[in-house]
Amino acid sequence: MQSEEPALQAGALGVGESVVMGVAGTAPAFSLAATTATLIASVGLLSAGSLLYCGLIMFGVTFAFMHLNRVITNAGASYAWVGEVFGPVLGFFAGWSLLVASAVFMVSGSMPAATSTLLLISPERASDPATVSFVAAGWLIAVGMVIVKGIKPTSYTQIVMTAIEVGALVLVIVASLVQYGSHPAHPFSWNWFSPVAFTPSLFATGALTALFFFWGWDVTLNLNEETQDASRAPGRGAVIAMVVVLLLFIFFVIACQLVLTDEQIEQSSTNVVFALADKLLPHPWSYIAVIAVILSTVGTLETSILQFTRTMYAKGRDGALHPRYAVLHKSWRTPWVATAVIVTFGLVLLFSSSFFPTLGQIIKISVNAIGFQVCFYYSLAGFACAWHFRRAARESARQFVFLFLWPAASAAFLVFVALYSVPTFDLVTNLIGLGGIAMGVIPWALNRRRAIRNGASVAGA
Repeated sequence: MQSEEPALQAGALGVGESVVMGVAGTAPAFSLAATTATLIASVGLLSAGSLLYCGLIMFGVTFAFMHLNRVITNAGASYAWVGEVFGPVLGFFAGWSLLVASAVFMVSGSMPAATSTLLLISPERASDPATVSFVAAGWLIAVGMVIVKGIKPTSYTQIVMTAIEVGALVLVIVASLVQYGSHPAHPFSWNWFSPVAFTPSLFATGALTALFFFWGWDVTLNLNEETQDASRAPGRGAVIAMVVVLLLFIFFVIACQLVLTDEQIEQSSTNVVFALADKLLPHPWSYIAVIAVILSTVGTLETSILQFTRTMYAKGRDGALHPRYAVLHKSWRTPWVATAVIVTFGLVLLFSSSFFPTLGQIIKISVNAIGFQVCFYYSLAGFACAWHFRRAARESARQFVFLFLWPAASAAFLVFVALYSVPTFDLVTNLIGLGGIAMGVIPWALNRRRAIRNGASVAGA
């Protein structure tokens, strides 16, 4: 019966498109605009070092995803792998945490796009939560429509947006080094990367923010069933994407500290990319930074919806959620029901968030909540890799490091960061971060009940 149903469009994406999707998933310009000031406020001149070491930790998870994908190629990615290694219940909640993180990101992702759009057309309204929410809703609906039309139109759109975004960031970085290399606001020092300069608490404080920078590259694995050489190319794409974004993040933060004073960074808040460009480039060229943030935010909205819909599709196909979520459009071969769910849920969250007093508060709460949820499903995947390959890891030192030690150490660190962060969160952040994952008990229980009633054997039942 399942074989008669339409499947995702196999072989639609190449390795290059996987790399682009991975880079777009991390949203370099958006991540830098939204969280650079927060990171610098947390760890100061050690920001670049914090990104470097958190990036190295994240590579352990990247390798885990790459190796697990070679064994099990499934659009559900971490949901499928964790379920296979540790059982359907943990697998369900690994996938559920990604669904919740992606849903919350509909707010923290669409609002910066709306703010940047208003800066171009109506600057006086760019700080009004209600107006921003309305424009953000428009972006969310538009992105959802592109995604439903098919993976190829989505890919073409992403390539154009990512090329402009990365080009703008490289331009700003180069201009910073050329114009301020000889008289920097903060003279460069290799001590910025010194591991001994961090205390455990200082490193943990910066780590949660730094992890938000990197989240999203794993969309390449959620698109594995739609990629050529499905068992290998998505993993390679993810690794290459991580190298690209790590370099972009480190060099941009260095450029930011070379050009801007501490006071200017603090005042720039979530507009630090524009603040940097405005100091380096003549008008109207400085507005290229605003365009880059808009494209970056729209691009990562796209990849977040892709992750959500492919995970929900995989869970519906396996019976871990209602089969309706596995329904594909007969012509476009996209999970249109799952897309409608995430767009609708995002609109509800946007409407609710419009009652918060400031945009900064909305962004801060959602970034911290997402960071916790990402730690949850990334760490499960890291442990799943180490456990699955524990015997193969004995065959050589290289396999021990890449199949077992690095993924397990990265997973353990993510658990530490998650546990450390919970007491530092306010009530709303904990309700969204922890409560969002805990709410998975409801669909899990309802689905189990449905399966028992229908006499079916499903994941988690």
